[in-house]
Amino acid sequence: MKKLWSRYKNSAILLYIKRHEKYAPIIFFIGGFIFDTLTLGRIDRLYDLIVLSTHMTLLTITIYLFNLVDEGKFKSAFIEHNKDYFPLVIQFFFGGLSSAYVIYFSRSVSLSKTASFFVILLVLLFANEFLKKRISNKYLQFSVYFFINFIFFTFMIPVFIKEMNTFVFIISGLISLAWTLTLILVIYYKSPSTQIEIKLTKIVGIILTIYILINTFYILKIIPPVPLALEHGIVAHDIKLDGNKYVVTHERDNNFVFWRDHRIEFIYKPNDKVYIFTSIFAPTDLKKSIIHRWKWYNPETELWEIVEDIGFDITGGRDDGFRGYTYKSNVKTGQWKIDVITEDEELVLGIVDFEIVINPNLKPKRLVKRKF
Repeated sequence: MKKLWSRYKNSAILLYIKRHEKYAPIIFFIGGFIFDTLTLGRIDRLYDLIVLSTHMTLLTITIYLFNLVDEGKFKSAFIEHNKDYFPLVIQFFFGGLSSAYVIYFSRSVSLSKTASFFVILLVLLFANEFLKKRISNKYLQFSVYFFINFIFFTFMIPVFIKEMNTFVFIISGLISLAWTLTLILVIYYKSPSTQIEIKLTKIVGIILTIYILINTFYILKIIPPVPLALEHGIVAHDIKLDGNKYVVTHERDNNFVFWRDHRIEFIYKPNDKVYIFTSIFAPTDLKKSIIHRWKWYNPETELWEIVEDIGFDITGGRDDGFRGYTYKSNVKTGQWKIDVITEDEELVLGIVDFEIVINPNLKPKRLVKRKF
């Protein structure tokens, strides 16, 4: 056993980590990020559920051990000898869970909503890199943990109970809040050094601020209602059913416009139809009624007017999303947008925006046919 331990301590990997200790945390963060990016796909897939749950469990355990190991609470030689690597393990799980959330959030076509989440991830990444104590800073450590934990429960609970609405989101947040505060209190009262390093009222205040901020983002519909996600939202000239596939004919935008499938200017001819095709990802057995809310911008009143609500039901489980479309004819020229919302109007899955141009001298540009 001693020989095995000696070989482990002098392994090339550990020696490399020691030589590059300054950059090790960020490397482990990115390592966790890349690992989950390459392996995860569906939030309701058994593999994904096991990986996320394992990451969250091991992250919690590691944070607990890391904050108490110097207090002489553990008699395990393995824990004592490896305590210097706990921050790296924490970094790995932070990166792994963050990458998983990016994967699931990025399934939504509404970049205006997912951008806020990516900004938060970047802030966490750079804050963690530039703070002198890095993840050893308990304020940073507990704050990032709560954010990661909050998103974890808002993903997992809807998947297991097969329901997603504002009430479920609030319950998920409260469970995460109680979980995190319990962990902090246990560590705080068991660790004299933690009592010196942080003020309990301050860390609780930070956690509550993050809690309020995330809920505010959700109420303002800045954060998409994952695990529901609008994967495709396209304004089209024609839609036909070919077997089990929808053939969608639409105008393709310029190649550099990577965030939108369709061209923003829709060339319309009188008596034609304007189609809106959407593909919505939903976990298996999660059922929702979806509405396409057609809106037209009135330049005189400078307000968006609701033209019509057209609804249909979805049932989750399909890898490429639940497909559906609505259409209208005799539309007005000008700015249009389609809010893709749930029937109770609590959740906005995304927005499909475009401009209708009526000009007999113009023809649709770059028409393409795609199967969904």
